[in-house]
Amino acid sequence: MEEVQFRHYSVLLKETIDALNIKPDGIYLDGTLGGGGHAFEICKRLKDGHLYGIDQDQAAVAAAGERLKEFGGRVTILRTNYGNARAALAEYGVTQVDGIVLDLGVSSYQLDTEERGFSYRFDAPLDMRMDQRQRLTARDIVNGYPERQLYEIIRDYGEDPFAKNIAKHIVRARQEKPIETTFQLNEVIKAAIPAKMRANGHPSKQTFQAIRIECNRELEVLRDSLDDLIALLAPGGRFCVITFHSLEDRLVKNAFRKNENPCVCPPEFPVCVCGKKSQGTVVTKKPILPGEKELGENNRSKSAKLRIFEKKGE
Repeated sequence: MEEVQFRHYSVLLKETIDALNIKPDGIYLDGTLGGGGHAFEICKRLKDGHLYGIDQDQAAVAAAGERLKEFGGRVTILRTNYGNARAALAEYGVTQVDGIVLDLGVSSYQLDTEERGFSYRFDAPLDMRMDQRQRLTARDIVNGYPERQLYEIIRDYGEDPFAKNIAKHIVRARQEKPIETTFQLNEVIKAAIPAKMRANGHPSKQTFQAIRIECNRELEVLRDSLDDLIALLAPGGRFCVITFHSLEDRLVKNAFRKNENPCVCPPEFPVCVCGKKSQGTVVTKKPILPGEKELGENNRSKSAKLRIFEKKGE
């Protein structure tokens, strides 16, 4: 099997780097390091500053380490999930950073490496783990979750109108024999969707997205991390998040709004008495989208949205 190089087109790269307002002596966090594209551009702008890069995928850690080695001691790479960022940085004595990047896209490497089982385009074991140290795999979900839970995952995380029928077909198929591979799952999904609806893109796309999100707890980690990461920002620091589907974008938009205006007092109250203080400002009232040039270079960027939050100054 041909080895796939770790690559990940850094979506909205210029827009993100510009938004960070990088200070040469600042401390920055790339919470989804991937191949190191955003991190490389941050490091180029540092003199006495430092970048902390986090990724849970060992292949990403190795690739980014190679790409960023020219920056020497200005870079520290940690293999963990960005949900653990505050605790991980605290071990290095870092309690505030001047900027944070999260690029929530699945890397081209993960999608194109057949044996990782992320893609419906290749016949491979059902895996989909971003962190291969974890025990739960896509195979466990497909063969072990009750029908109701499968339906809810495909409905909520895949937003597939045929979620109920897909879940029913999965359970029926696995009763005959376990569903072991991506192509076996493809056939089950295909049988659950009316023929006239299969022309609208690959029939497995939404179900595979749903199973991947569940396997890696993607939305749960994002939801539970956003407030923590905003708290990690130094005064005036910027937080840039690139999302790729509406579920992620909604979580980011709502968390940014809540941190900008956390007051829970009834609107008829003349003054705030709840004591909740604004953490900063939402810079992007509407998300920043890729331009025509980028869309022409990378069709995977078409659903990307960049939102930016700025921490309150001192």
